[in-house]
Amino acid sequence: MNTWHDKLSEWFFQQEFSKLNWNLSLVIDGVLFIVVLVAAIIAYYATRKIVLGIVTKVVEKTSSTWDDELLKSRLFKWLALLVPVVIILNAAPHAIITQHDGLPVFSQLIQTTAKVFIIIMAFLAANSLLNVMERIYSRFEVSRELPIKGFVQVIKIILLLAAIIFIVSTLIGRSPVLIFSGLGAMTAIIMLIFKDSILGLVAGIQLSANRMVARGDWIEMPKFGADGEVLEVALTTVKVRNWDKTITTIPTYALISDSFKNWRGMSTSGVRRIKRSVSLDMSTVGFLDQESLKRLGKITLLHDYLEEKQKEIDAWNAENADPANEINARALSNIGTFRAYIREYLKNHPKISNNETLLVRQLQPSEHGIPIEIYVFTTDNAWVKYEDIQSDIFDHFLSILPEFGLRAFQRDALPGVD
Repeated sequence: MNTWHDKLSEWFFQQEFSKLNWNLSLVIDGVLFIVVLVAAIIAYYATRKIVLGIVTKVVEKTSSTWDDELLKSRLFKWLALLVPVVIILNAAPHAIITQHDGLPVFSQLIQTTAKVFIIIMAFLAANSLLNVMERIYSRFEVSRELPIKGFVQVIKIILLLAAIIFIVSTLIGRSPVLIFSGLGAMTAIIMLIFKDSILGLVAGIQLSANRMVARGDWIEMPKFGADGEVLEVALTTVKVRNWDKTITTIPTYALISDSFKNWRGMSTSGVRRIKRSVSLDMSTVGFLDQESLKRLGKITLLHDYLEEKQKEIDAWNAENADPANEINARALSNIGTFRAYIREYLKNHPKISNNETLLVRQLQPSEHGIPIEIYVFTTDNAWVKYEDIQSDIFDHFLSILPEFGLRAFQRDALPGVD
């Protein structure tokens, strides 16, 4: 651009550029640098419009939706910004030729600044590309089982450190190899600074490899007050949205070092366990008389059971019982018949799975009565529907207790108890 320097010098000051003093030569350099800046700005908007125009047309013609993430990102903005900076980097030495003490100080300053901007723009572009890749990956079902957010964050940290090293090497005019070689002596300090990140990376690899926890899982971790759905598994933290809509943040490595409960197995199985008991008043337990047997025999669910059981008992009594002493004879009890009714009721319930364990048992009696526990699985594991099914079942059991001559244990209702 020396010819341009001479032309502008003759135009403004009517003399050759080489004969101008230092201040006037800087004016000519400034005018040419402004021209370079204007050209760079025009190149930026032209590049952005052309690139975005082409990408938009290509994306609109495709049937897939994942490429929409490219348009939503700032990737092309950072790439477009590289064009004007590269123009300035290459044009600055020709536009600014005035030297200070024999050195092109101003030209070098602008070139150094441009190089720093190029490094920053390249880092931001790479960062945006990683974000796009992560969002595209999250659209696939496999992302729930194998989250990559932690690995993406590690790559971002590495890119950030590399960008900082290249910027420092550019500013001091030294090779980045020297700085990289010096990192070996700072290993202990680096490990201390990035301790959580390193632990999180190792934990993230173990969590993903063993598929211990994934986005969307329901986990319980009382130590951290977590009981809800996993929102994200990041490098250093795991975010859990509790059922009361609060957010709990758990260190990623804590999921490896401590224990937690993952309800994924229940969610994927399609069933959910009911394990609940009702305590009966022991004073109401007894044998069934003929009138009670006749009345309960009219219950459809008990008809076959009572008929078969009565034949079994009559046959045993005929061979072994002492007619003079009824104590030696077998008889049906109301609590045993009630357990049989519960079992048949659950077997015929449309929302109870017959492919899973179905158990009705009597637990250890205590001062709180005799617990009758049911252990079954519902065919609907949605929380609200599950609670409705469970409540309906126990509503029915509590309501039918008087038919068996039984009463639920209730301490305040016992006679003589204040």
